[in-house]
Amino acid sequence: QVQLVESGGGLVQFGGSLRLSCAASGTIFRINVMGWYRQLPGKQRELVATVTGAGSTNYADSVKGRFTIARDNAKNEVYLQMNSLKPEDTAVYYCNADIRSRSYLPSYTWWGQGTQVTVSS
Repeated sequence: QVQLVESGGGLVQFGGSLRLSCAASGTIFRINVMGWYRQLPGKQRELVATVTGAGSTNYADSVKGRFTIARDNAKNEVYLQMNSLKPEDTAVYYCNADIRSRSYLPSYTWWGQGTQVTVSS
């Protein structure tokens, strides 16, 4: 079994910053892509940013230049530094990871429980 545990959400004012962290634990052979998604009230979950094991990143247009994703492969952790936050960034943020638990098993996508980020205007 694998667990993803997020931390770092909260309430912040317009223009402020927050840093989200996500730690993967359990039976892990290899972690491929890790990422962050968010779900705004009444809307579908959407991609925020992803990072491969080699460090290649991808961002949603709405967060480019404001958010930075990074990972620590030794710790099985992924981070999201969010700067210049706007009220429209308010959402539940979910950590996501494509993990192979054993060398002989296919990879599977795991999700964290989500952490609320609220940006006040």
